[in-house]
Amino acid sequence: MIERVWSARTTRDKLAAYAEYFRRVVIPELAAVAGYRGARLLQRTPPGHAADAIEIVVVTEWESLDVIRGFAGDEIDRAVVHDEAAALFSDYDKTVRHYEVVSANR
Repeated sequence: MIERVWSARTTRDKLAAYAEYFRRVVIPELAAVAGYRGARLLQRTPPGHAADAIEIVVVTEWESLDVIRGFAGDEIDRAVVHDEAAALFSDYDKTVRHYEVVSANR
């Protein structure tokens, strides 16, 4: 099992719009890929930032790196960010990180 981790920065007022976009567009797109196992959208106010500054982290779970290639293409470390989502961010990571799941308790 592989977890794909990506982050972006936004403001509190745009967070709700991204959360809706995530539910409406991202989840169905990912769910259509065989080998996709789930996703989480996390948020926090980064220490030392204004109260309306929000960091979001998207963690997706995949069966394998080969499955991720089917979604992201050969450059699997490149973030897949649609223009509609990018417009909601003040900044976002252009790359992602992949982690092999060693142990999990669900």
